[in-house]
Amino acid sequence: MGELLAERLKKRADFLRAQRGIRRRSAGLTLEICATPEPAAKGGHFRVGFTASRKVGDAVRRNRAKRRLRAAARAILPQQAVACTDYVLIARPDTLTRPYGDLLKDLAQSLAAAHLKLTAADRGGAGDGKNALG
Repeated sequence: MGELLAERLKKRADFLRAQRGIRRRSAGLTLEICATPEPAAKGGHFRVGFTASRKVGDAVRRNRAKRRLRAAARAILPQQAVACTDYVLIARPDTLTRPYGDLLKDLAQSLAAAHLKLTAADRGGAGDGKNALG
């Protein structure tokens, strides 16, 4: 499978839709994914957004955390993303202090788990007894 092209999520509605999708938490980040809505879906593309709340710290810390998430996403998502899927990476307080290698591992593991759940939801079952979105 070749690398996919990324587009940025910028609208609040897209972030809220991802929030209702599949969520995976790890020490360094929280990952939310959902299917891209039909008008915005393009073959060979995925969309990604980044956010950090005030729990992460002041504006300088939030910006640094988002830069670290963007770097991790650039390294991992083009190879592991699924086409026509939206990804939201949410910074956690540990995003700032977590070693970069561990942050990459957190993202890769969260992606693998979320993709398993996404394929289970596509097949109509939820694998773990919960609803397909949560």
